[in-house]
Amino acid sequence: MGTHFKGNDEQVNTLNVFIKLMRASESMNARLTRHLTDNNLTISQFGTLEVLLHLGCLNQKEIGEKLLKSGGNITMVIDNLEKRGFVKRETDPNDRRAVIISLTDQGRSFIEEFFPLHLEKIMEEFSVLTESEKETLARISKKLGTRE
Repeated sequence: MGTHFKGNDEQVNTLNVFIKLMRASESMNARLTRHLTDNNLTISQFGTLEVLLHLGCLNQKEIGEKLLKSGGNITMVIDNLEKRGFVKRETDPNDRRAVIISLTDQGRSFIEEFFPLHLEKIMEEFSVLTESEKETLARISKKLGTRE
């Protein structure tokens, strides 16, 4: 469903593209979120575990920057992951004001097992696209995200 807005051609086309992009994103996000919810994870919790798995120990600010989340939001995410025994906090030996977040053995075991399952769900979502279409979508998405 496109827009019912009656503007010039460029306005109508831009609005239609925006609507389609948002609907596709929301629809895919809803399906993937169900998989996370079934495993008692939020998107931010999964993102935190995933970034720690692939990048190693980080401070909360770095995690927030990677996930595009505020400091307050990341604090709550870390609190909840810590309660589940998935992450631990340690004072940064180079900066006592900073706290380093790392995976516990339990957290590492969980995300190493869960990540491939979630990746398979993501692969299913994108299976309607060719490899060329995925590359084009990635390029366009980056261009929109960075406005370069």
